[in-house]
Amino acid sequence: MLDKPLERITVEPITKATACVIWLHGLGDSGAGFAPVVPALGLPSDHAIRFIFPHAPEQAVTINGGYVMRAWYDIKSMDLHDRADMQGVIESEVLIRSLIDEQIALGIESSNIVLAGFSQGGVMSLFTGLRLQHKLAGIMGLSCYLPTADKLPNDLASVNALTPVLQQHGVQDEVVLLSAGLMAFELLKEQGYVNQWQTYDMGHNVLPEQLRDISKWLQ
Repeated sequence: MLDKPLERITVEPITKATACVIWLHGLGDSGAGFAPVVPALGLPSDHAIRFIFPHAPEQAVTINGGYVMRAWYDIKSMDLHDRADMQGVIESEVLIRSLIDEQIALGIESSNIVLAGFSQGGVMSLFTGLRLQHKLAGIMGLSCYLPTADKLPNDLASVNALTPVLQQHGVQDEVVLLSAGLMAFELLKEQGYVNQWQTYDMGHNVLPEQLRDISKWLQ
């Protein structure tokens, strides 16, 4: 799993890219699931943001009867305190860090990189971003939670202590309960992170209204 770079869909701006958004999909999806959001964000036509939508590796997922699908980590149960297979989380973190390093090597300053994700991808966005030793422009987690449940991850990186964090969640989310996202938000807030919490009248999905708010936040 760790020996090759993540396959991905890349959407280049019309001008030379000086910034990058790495957007991680949810369980069983692929990068193709979120690639269409780029035009929907309504960014200025001359924006210089490269969007990267990586595909998670394929693996068996316990809660789905061991069915093999794209997943950033195995989900062992619906219990928040025993949901995420932490070994899998760490392995995916390594892959995501490599993707960030690749963009830095291509000339994008880490401080111009936003790490974003939905559901399981949002879990990885929060976990990886909070522990990353490169300063990021922002961290975004949609409809997600912390894999460490009611405590912050180990080895938090001080370099991202003041990095803006955006969390959005549906009040009717039946897959990742609102309380799980709120727990992550409160833990970050108590630690002094510059985080925002936005809720929407929806389930486990993404709304056009949300994309407008994300666009404002990115800009």
